[in-house]
Amino acid sequence: MSIKEFQQLMAQIYFQRDLDRGAERTFMWLVEEVGELSDSMLTGDRKQIEDEICDVFAWLVSLCNVLNVDLENVASRKYTTVCPRCLNSPCKCPSR
Repeated sequence: MSIKEFQQLMAQIYFQRDLDRGAERTFMWLVEEVGELSDSMLTGDRKQIEDEICDVFAWLVSLCNVLNVDLENVASRKYTTVCPRCLNSPCKCPSR
């Protein structure tokens, strides 16, 4: 499944609920899921990590739907074949 197909699936299932919730509250759910991913990484439970990664992605896509952002389009525009900052592949940006 492509990113666009997944975004369409999330819109089909959740768009009205997400729209009713609004961008700010949808973003808050995304942040909560990132926290749950962090917790699962501390436990090292592979299945839980995978589940939380899926939840983070689903909430990010839901936020994109509410904000009318085509995630696949903007991602492919920004991340072509090189790092968007240093224009190298692999990236040669200094570590932060």
